[in-house]
Amino acid sequence: MTSVLVDTNIFVDIFGPDNPFREWSARALSALRPDSQFIMTPVVWAELASMTPREETLAFLLSRLNLIREALPFSAAYRAGMAHARYRRSGGLRERTLPDFFIGAHAVVRSHRLLTRDGARYRSYFPELDIISPETHP
Repeated sequence: MTSVLVDTNIFVDIFGPDNPFREWSARALSALRPDSQFIMTPVVWAELASMTPREETLAFLLSRLNLIREALPFSAAYRAGMAHARYRRSGGLRERTLPDFFIGAHAVVRSHRLLTRDGARYRSYFPELDIISPETHP
C-alpha cells in the first residue's frame, strides 16, 4: 500500500464550489483509494477549516476517506523554510505563503506521493517529489 498526501486543493475541488477540476480530483481520489493510504496534515486541516462552521462537520465530511492524520516532522518544517527562502530570494511574492512549502516538504520527508492539481509549483521546489496531478495523470 502506498501513502498519498492529499493537497488542500483536491478537497476544495470536491467539497467546495463547482470548478473545472472537480471531476479530475474526484476521479483521482477514487482511482488511488484501493491501493493507497491518504495522509492528512495539520496544515491541510487548517486550510480546510473555513469550509465548515464546526470541526466536527469537517471531520464528518472527510470521514469516508479514512485519512491518516500525521504531524508535521521538524525536518519537513526546516525544508519548507529553506524552500520558502529560495522562493523569496528569487523574487517570489508574499502571496505564496508557507503552507504549500510545508505540504511539499512533509511529503518528501515522509516519502509520500502528493496528490495535487498544482504539480508545477511543487516540482519547482521539491523535484524529487512523486506528484500526481492533471499534468502527470490526465
